[in-house]
Amino acid sequence: MSDAPKKDGAANGGGFQVAVARMLQELDPDPQREGLVDTPERVEKAFRAYTAGYAQDPKEIIGSALFEAETDEMVLVKNIELYSLCEHHLAPFFGKVHVAYIPSGKIVGLSKVARVVEIYARRLQVQERLTSQIAQALEDVLQPRGVGVVIEASHLCMMMRGVEKQNSSTVTSCLRGLFRSDERTRSEFLTLINR
Repeated sequence: MSDAPKKDGAANGGGFQVAVARMLQELDPDPQREGLVDTPERVEKAFRAYTAGYAQDPKEIIGSALFEAETDEMVLVKNIELYSLCEHHLAPFFGKVHVAYIPSGKIVGLSKVARVVEIYARRLQVQERLTSQIAQALEDVLQPRGVGVVIEASHLCMMMRGVEKQNSSTVTSCLRGLFRSDERTRSEFLTLINR
């Protein structure tokens, strides 16, 4: 079974656009005004882009750029921009991702680390699962001695609605292998990302 969202309606996404038009009728007293006439089509295009990660396999992306490791020292890619949609409210959350691993025979092209983040972020998500998925994908393909992922994000579902806390942020981490078992490795990682 695919984890991709179902596409309703015709190939052009007619069902999606009908649903958006219905939502606009519920929300706006004048849903036929000029600014909203093409909104269903625009919203569908936007949401197809926001969720494009379902059609991509991050393990294939990683596997396409593996190289023999010439180091067994930590590799860190930090401050990777993150934009995703909360699956509970379809509201955006955004922030930074820091990813590190300790090679065990293989390294991956650095841009592929950012691509893995992007693929999982372009799905309906919760930050906690996103953090683990990034770590799992790297662990599955690279089989490193350790992998660490930290995400710092702001959630519009908390900022624009509900508690409306404008300066809140959420931090999640997933530490595996040496990042979990070795205090010095963990400390080095956390020091480097907070520098």
